[in-house]
Amino acid sequence: MKVNPILLEVFKNKFSSVSEEMGVSLNRTAFSPNIKERRDFSCAIFDENGDIVAQAAHIPVHLGSMPMSVKEAIKGFELKEGDMIILNDPFKGGTHLPDITIVAGVFVDGIDKPVFYVANRAHHADVGGMSSGSMPLSNSIFQEGVIIPPLKLIEGGKINESVMKLLLNNVRTPYEREGDFKAQIMANITGIKRMKEIIEKYSLETVTFYAKELMNYSERVMRKTIESIDDGMYSFKDYMEDDGISRQNIKIYLDLTIKGDEAILDFTKSDDQVDGSINAVYAITLSAVLYVFRSLVKQDIPTNMGCLRPIKVITRKGSIVDAKFPAAVAGGNVETSQRIVDVILGALAKAIPDRIPAASQGTMNNVAIGGIDPRTNEPFAYYETLGGGMGANPYGHGESAVHSHMTNTLNTPIEALEYSYPFMVSGYSIRYGSGGIGKFCGGDGLVREIELLSDAEVTVLSERRRLSPYGLEGGELGRPGRNIVISGENYKFMPSKFTAKLNKGDILRIETPGGGGYYKGKN
Repeated sequence: MKVNPILLEVFKNKFSSVSEEMGVSLNRTAFSPNIKERRDFSCAIFDENGDIVAQAAHIPVHLGSMPMSVKEAIKGFELKEGDMIILNDPFKGGTHLPDITIVAGVFVDGIDKPVFYVANRAHHADVGGMSSGSMPLSNSIFQEGVIIPPLKLIEGGKINESVMKLLLNNVRTPYEREGDFKAQIMANITGIKRMKEIIEKYSLETVTFYAKELMNYSERVMRKTIESIDDGMYSFKDYMEDDGISRQNIKIYLDLTIKGDEAILDFTKSDDQVDGSINAVYAITLSAVLYVFRSLVKQDIPTNMGCLRPIKVITRKGSIVDAKFPAAVAGGNVETSQRIVDVILGALAKAIPDRIPAASQGTMNNVAIGGIDPRTNEPFAYYETLGGGMGANPYGHGESAVHSHMTNTLNTPIEALEYSYPFMVSGYSIRYGSGGIGKFCGGDGLVREIELLSDAEVTVLSERRRLSPYGLEGGELGRPGRNIVISGENYKFMPSKFTAKLNKGDILRIETPGGGGYYKGKN
């Protein structure tokens, strides 16, 4: 079959629109504010081998790693029509335990195996573990929640009640979890329906042909993008400021080699995995690499597995960027992924300085709060990530108070927060002056104050509280963030990662970092 460039564009948009519609379905039917309001989920389409064909514009740290989960899901099961697999194991393509993936096959008449797969991944506000919100200061994955290997959640179109009961019996908010699981199931049903409609209209042969050609197209464009970078080796290092247990800096080091139309990223000089929960599994490192290199592409190409074909990622098993089981990994997905991006961009800034921004806030500022809601006498579990400053770039100032890089979520609106939880938001504003100074200034962080209306357990996983986001070309550092607990007149400055039992009336104040500045001298 010969490629028709018009049909290639048609299928690029059709595949993406299926993923987007899956996301709309998940968003509108979810129970938890974390999924319904913040949209902490991702949806994608995969070919018969489990390689990503197209994705919605959702969360980078999910989407780069999902193919590994899909491959694990289909490796252990012979899927039939109406079956769906659930899993969250970070050592089987997952990211951290709260991110739960559900995979389903797309079947057509006459073929007894899936011709495509649809999948979605959503962050559940609690999956058990040693602290509310399942983002603990742990030293083992066993402390972080229920570990789900690939299991059939749906078999023959019916929920496997034994699996569902097992999962719901291990979380603090089972009613909310069940609602979110069913929303994920409906998102996959939507994806299956739309893919079948496309196949019926164009034929299976045509659809599979263009799925492969879109990967080839993305590969060609990615190769041209890499080829535009001068050959050479570009090295950069940055640090995680602690792991929540010890206060030592943890190095992430990259040797980036550009050779023709290929890139080799060697992270083997990075430090060993640590006792705390900031270890990143390989899938996270791969996601960060895909995100950065996809961001270099100027054309509007689909983000699929073709983008990774010219790129080789080398890690050392047992390191901070490729942790071994049973390492604690709750924060690796959200915090270490951000630093990996900073390191890749820092290396690229030496190769293509006119195209790379200064460091953004470099953290997701994870806040998890749990307790008993006095309005219902039922457990609650709240989770949110907070925006901050983006780094300035060669052509303009950084954006303020936004999510950047490996996260693409929204904030939880004050009204939704106060309706769903025993909280009062006593302050929410831009943290003016926190961006790095330069000809172009880094974006400012934000300030979020939450007053507790009940006793609660609070966990914060954050970074850039001691080590500031870097500037480029002489631009100044962004201001580091601060975590503060206010009890009456007492202000207690907390470390970047902590768990604390707080009382009714206490206020948690999070001041997020600003982005780095670009080019010395004021505007």
